Amino acid sequence: MNSPAETNSHALSSDTQNTVKKINGLGTDEKLALLYFIYEEMGDSITPAAPTAAQPELAPVLLDDFYNLSDDEQLNIMRAIVNRDDTPYSRAYGALTANNQLVVWYAWAIGMGDKIVDIPEGYEATEAVNGVLGDIEALDFEQQISVLRDVANNMGYTDVKPIATQDKVGKTSSL
Repeated sequence: MNSPAETNSHALSSDTQNTVKKINGLGTDEKLALLYFIYEEMGDSITPAAPTAAQPELAPVLLDDFYNLSDDEQLNIMRAIVNRDDTPYSRAYGALTANNQLVVWYAWAIGMGDKIVDIPEGYEATEAVNGVLGDIEALDFEQQISVLRDVANNMGYTDVKPIATQDKVGKTSSL
């Protein structure tokens, strides 16, 4: 299992890597609040970023069954996903591609306060959350999507190990 601090840094610039590190340094509920605020600010532009790459039908547990749970159950599942706990929902999330993981967060953000547990009334974002939100807003759109994809992809549980690349093992695969 990857540690939460790991990033897919090969795909990120130094600005976006620094932003991801700041996000990874937030607490669980701060990360959930940040995702909520991000989707409030730029939600309409996130899903169209990869329309052919996203397949929401692959996540029925997270996009159908999840809606029938209580607010407390939903919040606990979101926390488990953020914390990379080994739970059935976290495994279902961890099995998705990064684009589909973004779709899950987007769908949950759209449903907040209706079918999905809402952010607590009167919630005030911490200074750290506001700072990271400002950092993300300062990035261009492609960098924003790269950050979100990296953050989303470093949540959920999976015991699938990445395949070692040639530059790490010094060998090429044989046929």
